[in-house]
Amino acid sequence: MKENAIRRVVIVGGGTAGWLAAALLARALGPTREIRLIESAQIGTVGVGEATIPQILHINAFLGIDEAEMLRVTHGTYKLGVQLENFGRLGDSYLHGFGDVGLPLGLLPFHHYWLRARAEGDTHSLWDYSLNAVAAAKDRYARLDKVPNSPLAGLRYAYQFDAAHYAQYLRSKIPEGAVCRTEGKVVDVNLRGTDGFIESLQLDSGEIIEGDFFVDCSGFRGLLIEGALTSGYENWQQWLPCDRALAVGSTRNGPMHPYTLATARSAGWQWRIDLQHRTGNGHVYCSHFISDDEAAAQVLANLPGEAMGDPRPLRFVTGTRKLVWNRNCLALGLAAGFMEPLESTTIHLVQSGVARFLGMFPDKHCDPRLVDTYNRQTRFEYEHVRDFLILHYKATERDDTPFWRQCGAMDVPESLAQRIDLFRRTGLIFREADELFTEVAWLQVLLGQRVEPQHYHPLADELEDSKLKGFLSDIRTLVNRAAAPLPTHDEFVARTCAVPAEHLREAAGSAS
Repeated sequence: MKENAIRRVVIVGGGTAGWLAAALLARALGPTREIRLIESAQIGTVGVGEATIPQILHINAFLGIDEAEMLRVTHGTYKLGVQLENFGRLGDSYLHGFGDVGLPLGLLPFHHYWLRARAEGDTHSLWDYSLNAVAAAKDRYARLDKVPNSPLAGLRYAYQFDAAHYAQYLRSKIPEGAVCRTEGKVVDVNLRGTDGFIESLQLDSGEIIEGDFFVDCSGFRGLLIEGALTSGYENWQQWLPCDRALAVGSTRNGPMHPYTLATARSAGWQWRIDLQHRTGNGHVYCSHFISDDEAAAQVLANLPGEAMGDPRPLRFVTGTRKLVWNRNCLALGLAAGFMEPLESTTIHLVQSGVARFLGMFPDKHCDPRLVDTYNRQTRFEYEHVRDFLILHYKATERDDTPFWRQCGAMDVPESLAQRIDLFRRTGLIFREADELFTEVAWLQVLLGQRVEPQHYHPLADELEDSKLKGFLSDIRTLVNRAAAPLPTHDEFVARTCAVPAEHLREAAGSAS
């Protein structure tokens, strides 16, 4: 066994994907493996991912990262969810908040009792029962694991940060000597004649780097997974039609919101992410319905502050590699596939990809059954994230532009069509296995975009009217009471992880 053990792991590409993979592998594998990361300062990274989901806290815990330090270094803020505007209809607004909504009662999820009350004339919003939503609406935040003296969970959160600084921070936290960085460009990939495994890489300097296993973090090009191994790519643009993005920073103007703002535009949507030194903005759009110049004009006209430079363009094709693990090569990040950033899943997919790989860590032979299992589980994860994103486009009543008319009329994967139909008929939502998004996440987007259930679970009728009213009233009281004393998001950041003023000025200057 020992003679077949993987000893040399080579990562191609830096950025967030490369350095996150390096940090996690170094921590998990220890000093008995040689980990080398190849990157070139001449090759830029995408670097527009600024928002995350709560699973990133597991990375912090595993790597022993101090949250306050990380947020200072990355100029970060906190995130309670995604505020979505104009997706169902023009003027609509709802929060896909992290964490719970209400409390289950007996065998039933909370929303069935809320649906019953609404059918009987109650006008309270679903989001009146979400602590994340109530706090976000008031721009309030604090660490709150549990609401005192109640069964309610506290605030569930993630981060918003400068992605380039995050990659640098991860690199700085790797113990000295655990990862060897090599500057250079890969100009040739040498395959073994017997089985087609990658044997070595040749750099532009002429250096040959050998390895037992290779991790492709080279971005959209997929230098190893596609360029050398021809793994194939499955295009999902028929369901996720946006194919371009423009990213631009703007000066801070007003309070830092503890959420990512996503506003639907005429042929796509615009993000807004408040950081300590600037506001990150971007326009994700479909080039079949709007020109690049029109898209740039649209995002610039809707900035909350002064633009800090020209919008940076990005082109992409939503989808996934047909083989994310092929022979002795694993693709991570954009090399593995691209899910547009509407629900901030990019970093999580790297994180889960590494975790899955460590759970199936192979020997030099890379047993095909192991590889097949990994690829099947990865596809399951990507497809369920895909369906959740498609829902944001399909569940629309907008008919004011050709883009939204096409989205509302498009056929969707059968897995999503069945989920929508089940909810519309019965109000039921089922989470499959360990898919990323929970029932509560699906509930908020379905209701937020006007997918209305015709019925609720019949057991909800078993609760007496007075008890139902008291149950709902008590939850609203607990939520409002917990949110009221929270500091503002700005106050909490200033108190716990504020970047010194002189560093903020420097960062704002370098970003412009």
